[in-house]
Amino acid sequence: MTDAALNAVHPELPAGIDPDSVVRGSFGAHDHPTLGVDAAAEWLGYEVSEYADGYARAHMVLRDEMLNGFKIAHGGMIFAFGDTCFAWSCNDPRGDGSTITVASGVDINFISSPVAGTRLTAVGVRRSTTGRSGIYDITITDDEGGLVAEFRGRSRTIPNKRRA
Repeated sequence: MTDAALNAVHPELPAGIDPDSVVRGSFGAHDHPTLGVDAAAEWLGYEVSEYADGYARAHMVLRDEMLNGFKIAHGGMIFAFGDTCFAWSCNDPRGDGSTITVASGVDINFISSPVAGTRLTAVGVRRSTTGRSGIYDITITDDEGGLVAEFRGRSRTIPNKRRA
């Protein structure tokens, strides 16, 4: 496979992500063993194309019922998409499930206004962890590579009470 073909199939990874650790495929809303059944992600049409510890790349297509009265993406839909990518980035599917990492706070900046039919991509990357706290950046782009939103999540790792 040529370098151009390989890059088309496997987009460039963010800095610090080991290419050998990345799992690629088509993973749906219920395919993460720690996150369990995620009805919200299922409704969004959320799909993960690759993940690793501290990293996830996800996609969804905006539908008419995801738009606001201006006929542009409702901010809550963009937030929910970013938040789900944040969850995949924080919780390694290959972990033992004894802990879960949840949001302790989030900031989001909306940059553009996509419309129905737009395929969004979210790339989540861990920036830092100290003890049980972390910072993750999720960049959301449209199907032409244009920036839609920047999402910064602050995380906290806690015991998984569902497993107790």
